[in-house]
Amino acid sequence: MAYTTLDTANRMERWRKEYFVEYVREHSFGPYMGDTMGEGSMMPIQACYELTDGGKSINIPFIEALSNAGVQGTNTLTGNEGALGNHNQKITVNWNRNAVTIKKPERHWSEFDLLDRVKPALQVWNMERLRDDIICAMLAYSGGSILRGKDADDTNDTVVAPLAYYTGISEAVKDAWLAANADRFLFGNAASNNASNDHSASLANVDVTNDRMSAAHVSLAKQLVREQTDRRIRPVKQSVSKGRDDFVYFVGSRAFRDLKQDGAIVQANRDARVRGTADNPLFRDGDLLWDGVIIREIPEIPVITGVGASSADVQPGFFCGAGAAAVAWGQRPETTKKDSTDYQFEVGRGIEECRGVAKMVWNGVQNGVFNTFVAAPATA
Repeated sequence: MAYTTLDTANRMERWRKEYFVEYVREHSFGPYMGDTMGEGSMMPIQACYELTDGGKSINIPFIEALSNAGVQGTNTLTGNEGALGNHNQKITVNWNRNAVTIKKPERHWSEFDLLDRVKPALQVWNMERLRDDIICAMLAYSGGSILRGKDADDTNDTVVAPLAYYTGISEAVKDAWLAANADRFLFGNAASNNASNDHSASLANVDVTNDRMSAAHVSLAKQLVREQTDRRIRPVKQSVSKGRDDFVYFVGSRAFRDLKQDGAIVQANRDARVRGTADNPLFRDGDLLWDGVIIREIPEIPVITGVGASSADVQPGFFCGAGAAAVAWGQRPETTKKDSTDYQFEVGRGIEECRGVAKMVWNGVQNGVFNTFVAAPATA
């Protein structure tokens, strides 16, 4: 009798497909990522796949709203037309790879097959790399592509963590970044904490008494976003019939800790959210909701130590509307196999993808992100 066996290549194909779906969906920013087409274009983080057909860079267009007054009644339209402002954000992709090699004794002496653990281990690695690259992009002073946590540079593919990326930006560049986006920054809980667009001086105005994360801070950030007059940040979702604007606010663990303990948030969770169930944030971790803003904890957003008032620790946050950043794939993750070596004594499984991440910036102005910095002292 002949028995049918599934070819290894077919197993790997399914492995690859499931891997990509889970990797993108389950990483920290996954619920707020969408394709550049259709409803996904209103998400904070755009996903682009055009380069999977070939190419090193993609240009994402941005069309400004018309600013001219137009005409009314019988006035002549000729000569009163508006100019359609347009810009683009370039994203460059590069390769990310990792693998695991296992010698035969390790498989033979184990009660489980170590190869079965390769997929989840590589998936976690991929999710962590993408998460860190998005954080770096949100902290970036321009729209340059972030490749493996570093500005685009094919000659240097060293992984750089978000904190090292931020501290590596010169003060002069940070000041220019702030000056070009003065209406897209909030230091602590007062707009006046911006010290004449001096980045380090503005951070030094953030103190642990008045400038910690709170419900009032979230409302202030939203109000400042809605008061923008030049290239306004679009809401993530908008319901004209209900007059509702929604935004997503990504914050670090210390800031999220303070927000959860804020009296207004505690009361809202107790009186206005689902009661008597484990789904209430009072009993279980999860996103918070306040004033039309979804607040999501990203534990890996770094703490910048000693830069606030009286050497206070400060933590950045990213208040996002639609199109804050984009991820472009030149190749979705592909499984790889290491050819058997040392007379079939070793086996290896790996993953490779081609990807780039960038904040959406046009003419030096951020499209969809409002940067914040709050006091974030260590937990006592």
